[in-house]
Amino acid sequence: MTPGDAGLNPLGFGAASIGNLYRTVSDQQAWEAMDAAWRGGIRYFDTAPHYGLGLSEKRLGAYLRTRPRDEFVLSTKVGRLLEPNPDFAGGRDLAFDFDVPDDLVRRFDPSLAGIRRSLEESLSRLGLDRIDIAYLHDPDVYDLERGLGEGLPALEQLRSEGLIGEIGVGVNDAEVAARAVREADLDIVMVAGRCSLLRPHGFDALIPECVRRGTRIVAASPFNSGLLATRRPAPGALYDYLPAGPELVDRVERMAAVCERHGIDLPTAALHFPLRLPQVVAVVVGTARASAVTENLARIAAEVPEARWAELESIDEEVGV
Repeated sequence: MTPGDAGLNPLGFGAASIGNLYRTVSDQQAWEAMDAAWRGGIRYFDTAPHYGLGLSEKRLGAYLRTRPRDEFVLSTKVGRLLEPNPDFAGGRDLAFDFDVPDDLVRRFDPSLAGIRRSLEESLSRLGLDRIDIAYLHDPDVYDLERGLGEGLPALEQLRSEGLIGEIGVGVNDAEVAARAVREADLDIVMVAGRCSLLRPHGFDALIPECVRRGTRIVAASPFNSGLLATRRPAPGALYDYLPAGPELVDRVERMAAVCERHGIDLPTAALHFPLRLPQVVAVVVGTARASAVTENLARIAAEVPEARWAELESIDEEVGV
């Protein structure tokens, strides 16, 4: 079972938020969010060592161990090892946006030995016997050439050994993903925030490469950090982690009005948009609120009138997107 299989819900659960992204989340809140996802039919769960310095993997694993292993798809990421922080003095990991003790540090290591160790440590935190998908995480953040040059062959090797079911990259740059697809035999790629209602052409360079190689795409962060997550732009809404400017807010207001005329809301359109594109098999959203999970499940199940897409495209044409 992999993302895109017939009958698998196209909505995936992104587990960064349950790693205390931006704010502290209790174990109970995290559990309730994961339980809402499962009970609503979500069967694809994505995490990473980076998320809360391992907290996300620990919480997700604790929940998934209560579910039949052959009924869900699990992905995590490699490329960042977690090691003891020699300078730990009771601080928090807020520089990386996670409200957890900074008693560990991340060390970039895309080597075969590093990735093998990363997977073993992830399995230990998760408490599970296997990972379905391993993504090379943000190779461009540290050293793109070394990341792709070492990390991709390492993943291919570990897949050939049967340690991993499928391999890919998890990045914020669609062009980096396209290059990775050209340079390695990847099963799937995850790209965050690059293809959305506000970036309708964000996958233009990636899709032809994926079609050519038969590589599937998972679109993460379709709400662009929150600007598209509400029916109308909320005061102080973020776009790519920064406050949205007035021109962008005006564009989103116009999009929201189009959606309302067709009887849907803006977040529903945002969730559905990437799924219209070739090779896109799932959209992943992160939240630690059970109510938000339930809302997004209803949105992904909604019918979106085809006429609405043409009206939204006309707004993009007016602003030159």
